[in-house]
Amino acid sequence: MAFDDLYRLSAHAVITNDAGEVLLLKATYGSLAWGLPGGALEPGETIHECVQRECQEELGRDIHILHLTGVYYHKAYNSQAFIFRCDLPSLDEIILSPEHSEYRFTPLSEMSAVQRHRVEDCLRYSGVVASAKF
Repeated sequence: MAFDDLYRLSAHAVITNDAGEVLLLKATYGSLAWGLPGGALEPGETIHECVQRECQEELGRDIHILHLTGVYYHKAYNSQAFIFRCDLPSLDEIILSPEHSEYRFTPLSEMSAVQRHRVEDCLRYSGVVASAKF
């Protein structure tokens, strides 16, 4: 990889409710897709700082990072996504940013194959960080 090549990094949170469903946010930009809370790293920011900041911005709440569970390469975006298992102490006080129009807790069976793979790795975390290419 050359010094001036463009390469993207992002960090995302897997947050579940008592039923084991996963928190997803609906974007108000691009394809209006549903996705995990999180986003791109800012210059000089660590992956932990990024997931904390993004969740504060998108959910209006601080999260508790439990552990990094996976790092995934996405060819379509030439990016690496860092996935964290996180906890949100009170699920009823979410305040969405203008970047998202709604949130919901979603069963794994309703997620895309890539999203489900990353979340299943996260929920099965046993101390070894997973990785895969998509």
